[in-house]
Amino acid sequence: MRIYEIIEDYLKQRRAGIIATVITRAGSTPRDVGAKMFVGEAGELYGTIGGGRLEHGAYQEAMSMMAIGGPKVLHIRMDAKEVASNGMICGGDVDVLLEPVLEQHSALYSRLKYLEKRGERGVLVTRFDKKGFAKTLVEEDLTMNGDDISQNDRDAFLQHLHETKPCVTEGLVIEPLQVPVALYIFGAGHVSQYIAKIAKMVDFSVTVVDDREEFANKERFPDADEIIVEDLQKAFDRLRFTGKEFVAIVTRGHQYDSAVLGETLKRQTRYVGMIGSRRKVAIVFDHVKKSAFDDETIKKVHAPIGLAIHAETPQEIAVSIVAELIKVRGE
Repeated sequence: MRIYEIIEDYLKQRRAGIIATVITRAGSTPRDVGAKMFVGEAGELYGTIGGGRLEHGAYQEAMSMMAIGGPKVLHIRMDAKEVASNGMICGGDVDVLLEPVLEQHSALYSRLKYLEKRGERGVLVTRFDKKGFAKTLVEEDLTMNGDDISQNDRDAFLQHLHETKPCVTEGLVIEPLQVPVALYIFGAGHVSQYIAKIAKMVDFSVTVVDDREEFANKERFPDADEIIVEDLQKAFDRLRFTGKEFVAIVTRGHQYDSAVLGETLKRQTRYVGMIGSRRKVAIVFDHVKKSAFDDETIKKVHAPIGLAIHAETPQEIAVSIVAELIKVRGE
């Protein structure tokens, strides 16, 4: 959910809205600190902070304060008796920051959308104390958008740049922008179409690679962040590898799978998966072993790719693959 893109569109249309962000949690709650949703002035809802009573309460409060213009912290307390009586699974205590999107911050939200799309880093700081309501975006290169802050504060906030969760203190939320995990899909067949679609839904940055333009195009892959039409081995020169990338090999034949796997194993990655029957996988593995890759390196490859859920159709196979990607990403 590209929430900042939605907010930018709302501000361009001079429409109001409220951002709801989970800022503290205790006990068994459905979403972690930092989870967001956006409530539009006509009741539109984008994203989720966990559903159930928590989300309903935040939604109602957001609608009631739509025209007020200031922030508010909503405290939601769910004790064990209440959870049991309402048939709920999750209980616990949650604080939700409700804040209006303001015209004065339109450039900040536009920049957030840009950074979010490009997977670049920054720190978003929201202040809601006695001094008032303020928002500032600090980028890795020290560029700032939004309300002014001191150089000392800027430097202090940048210390959170590479953290994975927001830092919340009294009246202050410091949120490091989360860089989407890159997924490189080699092959542009039917299974790849569904992998790209589902992976994008769960916040991977998706790149599709194939040497056939009639298969690798925006019409077939509208959700992909990038489409590369190139010889499969030459395409590696255009891809960035930092050790955090996920690679799904789903080409049209074992000779192509073998070539892509060989190139992938030369690089540091977080995940490598390859489609195929156990017989086909064994043939490919035997081939790459001849290229001086040892058994320990090859054992890291998820093949056959995906979780074992008895998948048969392209859609089901894609679900099993993306489920495995989610599992590894969370480990």
